[in-house]
Amino acid sequence: YTQLTGRQPLPPRWALGNFASRFGYRSKEEVEKTIQKFETDKIPVDAIILDLYWFGKTIKGTMGNLDWDKETFPEPEKMMADLKAKGVKTVLITEPFILTTSLKWQETVDKKALATFKNGTPAVWDFYFGNTGIVDVFKPEGKEWFWAIYKRLINQGMGGIWGDLGEPEVFPSKVMTAAGKADEVHNIYGHRWAQLIAEGYQNDFPTQRPFILMRAGYSGSQRFGMIPWSGDVNRTWGGLQSQMEIALQMGMQGLGYMHSDLGGFAGDYFDNELYLRWLQYGVFNPIFRPHAQDDVASEVARKDIVTKAKAKKSVELRYQLLPYNYTLAYENSTTGLPLMRPLFFEEPQNESLQTVADTYLWGNDFLIKPIVNPGVTQTEVYFPKTANWFDFYTHKKYTGGKKARVKVTEAYIPTFVRANTVLPMTAVVQNTTLYQNNALNFIAYVDGNGVSERTFYFDDGTTPNANTAAQNHELLRANWMADDKKIVLTFSQNETTSVPNVSEKKGTITLYNVAIKPKKITQNGLAIPFQWEAKTKKLTFLYHHNQSKTSLTIVR
Repeated sequence: YTQLTGRQPLPPRWALGNFASRFGYRSKEEVEKTIQKFETDKIPVDAIILDLYWFGKTIKGTMGNLDWDKETFPEPEKMMADLKAKGVKTVLITEPFILTTSLKWQETVDKKALATFKNGTPAVWDFYFGNTGIVDVFKPEGKEWFWAIYKRLINQGMGGIWGDLGEPEVFPSKVMTAAGKADEVHNIYGHRWAQLIAEGYQNDFPTQRPFILMRAGYSGSQRFGMIPWSGDVNRTWGGLQSQMEIALQMGMQGLGYMHSDLGGFAGDYFDNELYLRWLQYGVFNPIFRPHAQDDVASEVARKDIVTKAKAKKSVELRYQLLPYNYTLAYENSTTGLPLMRPLFFEEPQNESLQTVADTYLWGNDFLIKPIVNPGVTQTEVYFPKTANWFDFYTHKKYTGGKKARVKVTEAYIPTFVRANTVLPMTAVVQNTTLYQNNALNFIAYVDGNGVSERTFYFDDGTTPNANTAAQNHELLRANWMADDKKIVLTFSQNETTSVPNVSEKKGTITLYNVAIKPKKITQNGLAIPFQWEAKTKKLTFLYHHNQSKTSLTIVR
């Protein structure tokens, strides 16, 4: 399907990090104090999202200003530059609605940027935010005017774009666009909006990967880099319960980055258990973005001490998984495979799995069971028959092809790893600008004899289309072979591509379920030290890959 409608370009690597986001930050001081709070508490964060207060002090009457309110945000260029120096990107909300009371109204009229009535006059109507017109993204004048706004903001230092209300939220039937009546083009408005932004970046900022957060699109919107979310979901258990199915469905429709406002958006329901469960699910989501109305703090750094400490562990795990998650983004960009995958991807012939959404695969090798009800102490999980699976936290083994009751703790959701496969992890960093491609730790769960091969993707995280140019990326192949006598783990350049030799990699390898102490471990034939714990059956050793091929042999 994505071969037909288009593949999603790689997002910037920082998009896989943690966001600070709420409705909304009302001043430069609020923005800077929020990021300072993350830094003080050593909670990783890569971006802050500014809702509509950046262009006006009131919710109503200011939409369409699309320029900084200098009283509350003086020197916005300096603010964004200071944030960028800390490794934090600034994402700004924009809407296609231009109120008749906004600073840009007359300009859009003069430049013929707006949709019209049949008689050619700018179309106006009332909705929640005020009396409004809408940018006609189907005609050159509308696209040119809108892109000029974005170009100015990007040049000021904006790192990402949030396009809101692009359904469009209110689009009366009598409105006319260059492509037809409102009812005829309603469903492709958001699609064309994303297109004009994507094409603008390609033309004017060809060295930047866009971040385009939008809640409305169409078939093929993924090819413009659209990152959708599920809208203003209720901050309730019911709000959480629907999110897995929404994301899985959208992933199969090409939009692999569907996600939700972690913690829930709407309402004043206060429940730290719900918040933590939502964030624990969010770790294994395409985008990790807590967001909410002001009634209850959305940011991890704004929580009470106990909740913050627990939520911080979810954020840290998100960053530890960055090399694995970035490889999922690469797979999506080259094959169309969603990052979140239904269980029937493992067992296509098993019809009973075709309606299962409460358990899913995160990439190929994680099996995830979110907890979506309060007070849960155990739950049932089906383990795909294609492998045996190990609990990521307790290291308990579960046999594939069977259901099992698993214990549930408040610290994490049930998370399982495919046996006999190698997974890359990394150290926690304050933000992704500090992430190093060469600092990799690997884990694997040993389960008798087995063979597997995995390829991991690396680049600089910013260059557009890096995966299509051999000199701009690298592919590390990890081959696993276990028999009665030994386990051999080999790292090498992926010889099926023209990618140059892999750069240096070093770190720790941890193998679980190693029942007997190895006789020895060698790297390229030379013995190396290791640690083995009889009680936990855990084996650890250091590796250093700095040539075209590295072979590690564990002699049983």
